[in-house]
Amino acid sequence: MGWGEGHRIELRASGKVAGGPGTPMDSPAYKTVLALGRFKVRKLQTGPALDKGKEGASPLPCPPTPSMEGSDQADEGGSLSAPPDYATTMDVSPCYEFYAQSAPPGRARKSRPSLEVLRNVEDGPGFPDAPDPGESRAKEEDEEDPDAASPEAEPVRFGWVTGVMIRCMLNIWGVILYLRLPWITAQAGIGLTWLIILMSAVVTTITGLSISAISTNGKVKAGGTYFLISRSLGPELGGSIGLLFSFANAVAVAMHVVGFAETVRDLLLEFDAVMTDPVNDIRIVGVITVTVLLGIALAGMEWEAKAQVVFFFVIMVSFINYFVGTLIPATEEKMSKGYFSYRGDIFLENIGPEWRGESGNFFGMFSIFFPSATGILAGANISGDLKDPAVAIPKGTLLAIFWTTLSYLAISATIGSCVVRDASGSLNDTLGSPNATDSCLGLGCGYGWNFTECAQAGTCEYGLANNYQTMSMVSGFSPLITAGIFAATLSSALACLVSAPKVFQCLCQDKLYPVIGFFAKGYGKNNEPLRGYMLTFVLAIAFILIAELNTIAPIISNFFLCSYALINFSCFHATITNSPGWRPSFRYFSKWSALFGAVISVVIMFLLTWWAALIVVGIILVSLAYVSYKKPDVNWGSSVQAGTYSMALSYSVSLTQVEEHVKNFRPQCLVLTGPPSFRPALVDFVSAFTKGVSLMICGNVAGPQDTPGDSDSEEHVEWLNRRKVRSFYTLITAPDLRSGARSLMQVSGLGRLKPNTIVLGYKQNWQTDSPHNLENYVATIHDAFDGRAGVCVLRMKDGLDVSRTVRAYVNPAFEDPEAAPQGEKLRQESGNAGLTLLVPYLLSRRKRWSRCRVRVFISGHLGSAEQQRQEIQLLLSKFRLGFSEVLVLPHVAWQPEERSLKEFEDLVAPFRLNEGQRSPEATEALRRETPWKVSDEDLRVYRKKSEQQVRLHEILQENSRNAALIVMSLPVVRKGACPSALYMAWLETLSRDLRPPVAFIRGNQQDALTFYCQ
Repeated sequence: MGWGEGHRIELRASGKVAGGPGTPMDSPAYKTVLALGRFKVRKLQTGPALDKGKEGASPLPCPPTPSMEGSDQADEGGSLSAPPDYATTMDVSPCYEFYAQSAPPGRARKSRPSLEVLRNVEDGPGFPDAPDPGESRAKEEDEEDPDAASPEAEPVRFGWVTGVMIRCMLNIWGVILYLRLPWITAQAGIGLTWLIILMSAVVTTITGLSISAISTNGKVKAGGTYFLISRSLGPELGGSIGLLFSFANAVAVAMHVVGFAETVRDLLLEFDAVMTDPVNDIRIVGVITVTVLLGIALAGMEWEAKAQVVFFFVIMVSFINYFVGTLIPATEEKMSKGYFSYRGDIFLENIGPEWRGESGNFFGMFSIFFPSATGILAGANISGDLKDPAVAIPKGTLLAIFWTTLSYLAISATIGSCVVRDASGSLNDTLGSPNATDSCLGLGCGYGWNFTECAQAGTCEYGLANNYQTMSMVSGFSPLITAGIFAATLSSALACLVSAPKVFQCLCQDKLYPVIGFFAKGYGKNNEPLRGYMLTFVLAIAFILIAELNTIAPIISNFFLCSYALINFSCFHATITNSPGWRPSFRYFSKWSALFGAVISVVIMFLLTWWAALIVVGIILVSLAYVSYKKPDVNWGSSVQAGTYSMALSYSVSLTQVEEHVKNFRPQCLVLTGPPSFRPALVDFVSAFTKGVSLMICGNVAGPQDTPGDSDSEEHVEWLNRRKVRSFYTLITAPDLRSGARSLMQVSGLGRLKPNTIVLGYKQNWQTDSPHNLENYVATIHDAFDGRAGVCVLRMKDGLDVSRTVRAYVNPAFEDPEAAPQGEKLRQESGNAGLTLLVPYLLSRRKRWSRCRVRVFISGHLGSAEQQRQEIQLLLSKFRLGFSEVLVLPHVAWQPEERSLKEFEDLVAPFRLNEGQRSPEATEALRRETPWKVSDEDLRVYRKKSEQQVRLHEILQENSRNAALIVMSLPVVRKGACPSALYMAWLETLSRDLRPPVAFIRGNQQDALTFYCQ
């Protein structure tokens, strides 16, 4: 992407232009693109500005390109059939439609022209999808099809108040607020209760900041927490959280409904209207309640939002009722239950802790309170139903945390200033006279009440420490508090009932896990997950039948805390990777606070319920392993990808500062495969000793007439990935193999990650191919040696190129683990044995090669054969290669058979120079024109070497017919001294008619092995 010609971006300090023409910088013609302290980057507008006055307003179409004077493209009705005259016109301004994945309603999708369209001048359709530079917006509207079908009805969308803030506040206010906060205040005291509330607020606020940052880093779609984490950390962790969070919300429905059912049960007991028994009453009321809530949810998000507003209004009324009740003077009945209105001594008495029971400690109280703070994701979970999630989620979530924290602090302080810890509730527990306090203990004595007996016996039924319904007792009208409990529990249950299916639907649509795709289907204009609703309904009923709130709550808290930890870690990880794509518009966060939030969330998980935390971690690890193994075909630009790039870049740069050492030598291979799928055996052979060990690059030299595109490269990379080959693929265009291979040798790699071994396939058709190609092939080997690289040439009996066959050939020795080679590996070594020994050793470490018996053959003399064998065995033992079977071949120097010599002469005959039939001048000219041909002088000079190759072939035929692989030292000659045809004749003689693959290997005469430890 580039900002087109005719547009400029100017950097200026506030109020002062740093260059540019005379247009005032405060003019509407300029648009602020980036602000850096006092400096602002502004772009000159060339078309109508986007209408930002309305929230969620769709962008205007691309402005017309300003044409320079004299342009014939500026005429109205300019054609799109040919590219514009770029010598006289300006580029199209960047606009929304060039980057959006879908077109705004009522307009056709447009895209910016490709680079090929801009550069090519051929006739034909040049801009099939690009906006016409001379076309105005009015003309575009006139040309819309009047008979086109009207767009579908817009789905219901919510703003930040009803969509996020109210939803989060309702989810945070729950049964803990009404039924447990007074009891926690009695146990921990006002001071530590405030500390518990503020600690929870710190965790939720940090998480809220992280959510705000992630949700403003691009357009947020449906899927809520799962969408945010998966698009930030990738499918592995995102999929795990999607499963856990969906399940946690489904179980949370049961938790809130059971809390509601318990309150109804208590009312039934109070009025002696029990249906069956207390436990079954909870189950009956719970099933009926969740069925009604399901009906509200199925009615649509609009009805659900209206119900939430009603619940919010009821809770607000209950709060007003409570605070008004604290100001009303205490009646005698309320005094008997421990309420004495605001008293300074009660506040001082309740400010400190008084631990009671098994859970009577700070972390016990914290574990009971913290589930009330797990509702901050309620707004983010319906991100797909928000008008502008990037604005609604930060504003609504943070304000919800602020107001709910204030409400918790206020209720804790007020109720701790009005109510004593213990009270009997009996009107007969008054003192006989105000002064008779000798046998009376406690604050009630000063107000004429003696609660000493029940306090010492532990039988008090009222007071902060004993009565869960203290807020109802304190309030001005207790039924309103009951209504508030109903509203809080039902609103939380309804929010979870809506969140679970929507998160699960998004997870199913991503197809990360099998089977669950059935629940991905949506219905109606809001794409409602009706199947997900039914699944959540079934799960909720299953947990409602447990009918025990204390059993359900701990697991849910751990699920939510795990989500908090990953959200904070996502924000931290995205920040430290320094990815240019991490540009959240919400700036009020810190990577260190996000990291602190992640760590503290994990710590709280184990402090709350360690066994539940272990279950959550186990589920995450199992699902993480599954997704990592399956490798779903998704690419979300996650921070894990950015982190991988950042680490790879950092390590690669650091590696350049490390001095090379022979102990760390690895054969880093540039494999001249052409298209990798054309030579699968060559790819598999190199992969067998480089996978997980060293660098492998598959190089493809394409001719000038070939025009492979990016799609071709992607297909080759996909082929390598399907074959589980860890290799890079690189393509280069060159006139011939030699120049292309030379370029690849020079430019392939990065720093120390640079090929030091060139691998080629044996040129099977060297006798019939053009002499030019033959010369280039041998010259490529010499070029590798010139570049201080080792060379490996692999030959297989049936050849390597399978491009003309119907299916790709797979050599079982290199690919199929069930068809591991059962033979032996033969090595023939010469003076430079390092790389020739190292490659077989790396192969023997593979499971499929580990059962092969290794034999090392060396040439020697008959008189000293045993001494040479012992010397080589000692050397191999010091190298710690595990090769112990050494055979000395003293008869390598024997004269080969006449038949074998005759075959070699016949092989060379078509390439003889035949200088005896020509004059010396003609012979010399022919030698210069055909350097690949073999002269009589060449045969005389290299007679001994030629006879040695023939003799070695005879030895191979005798000893290695059943080998799985033969590894030999590649013959080496002086550059330019040996004709290419003679050199190839040697390789042909050595390896022809051999069933096993033959690998010719020659190092660069530098150490590849050492027996020293430093």
